[in-house]
Amino acid sequence: MTGASGARTDPTLAVYEARAADWARDRGAVHAERAAVLAGGTGDGPVVDLGCGPGWHLPHLGPDAIALDGARAMLDLVPGHAPVPRVQARLDALPFRRGALGGAWASKSYVHLPRPEVPLALADLHRALAVDAPVDLTLFGGDAEEHIHDDDPFAGRRFSFWPEAMLRGVLVGAGFAVEDLQVEPRPDHTPYLLCALRRERTLPDTVGPGMRLLVCGLNPSVYSADVGMGFARPGNRYWPAALAAGLVSRDRDTRHALVAHGIGMTDLVKRATPRADALSADEYRAGVGRVGRLVEWLRPRAVVMVGLAGWRAAVGRKAVAGLQPEPLGGRPVYVMPSTSGLNASSRLDDLTEHLRRAAALADQA
Repeated sequence: MTGASGARTDPTLAVYEARAADWARDRGAVHAERAAVLAGGTGDGPVVDLGCGPGWHLPHLGPDAIALDGARAMLDLVPGHAPVPRVQARLDALPFRRGALGGAWASKSYVHLPRPEVPLALADLHRALAVDAPVDLTLFGGDAEEHIHDDDPFAGRRFSFWPEAMLRGVLVGAGFAVEDLQVEPRPDHTPYLLCALRRERTLPDTVGPGMRLLVCGLNPSVYSADVGMGFARPGNRYWPAALAAGLVSRDRDTRHALVAHGIGMTDLVKRATPRADALSADEYRAGVGRVGRLVEWLRPRAVVMVGLAGWRAAVGRKAVAGLQPEPLGGRPVYVMPSTSGLNASSRLDDLTEHLRRAAALADQA
């Protein structure tokens, strides 16, 4: 991978920038047949090769492929493999409009991101893809964070390795259906995790390290999924309440809420429906398990559950709004009423006060 993440200095990117010619000479395409399968299953829109390197896989991705890499030196080598558009960009800041891409190929590119940064990068990919677009993603199995190989011939690169179950949870949270996940052993190396995904009509998590508060809705409405924003309906009072409570400073901007204020967002159930009452108790219970594992991993200070119905269905039939007796993933949980306009029993002032109390709980934690 050669896409940098955030504004920090990326030592891996520097290695690829300095030694692109050596990389092109010593390495080659891996799983080219998978790239061809991906290209054959795309719909409208181009396929992007994320972290394309010299461009080995581009001839297999079809005539409308796009080469994207963080290293200019790598992109300079692409014309030797395919006459395609070239884009220099980071994996967590893809320069494509919403729904523009018909598919994505990422062979060992996200392996260079720290694991806590991967959900937000995948959320950006989800935004750029059309609904049902296929994705082929190759990562490394194992369990290590920003590992440096002592015998790496391209010294200075950093790698993250993923336990399979942990990766599945992150992919589902990012809004992808995991159609296949194969573990491919490699002698004397960490195994490949070969992920065949499909972009679902839902919302991705916007989460990361150092969260002050994780906001968890019941599930995305179809309307919110289509516009790419949680609590998006004009009659929903979450954003007015969050602004009034001082949790956020921009209306309807989930990325800014996370980056500027440490306010993450997820959903108990990822399946989008016109109304939350279309969900089953089993879906709610499975969602509590997924969110609990997410919380245990990323350690937000506290969790606020927006909507009593899901919490009652999954955890406690008699639960009431406020701090719950049991934590989730080791963190305190505050449950508040739904902010939907259909909830006529809760005024905006009441919802604002609930969010203030949830924020105070986070700050105490």
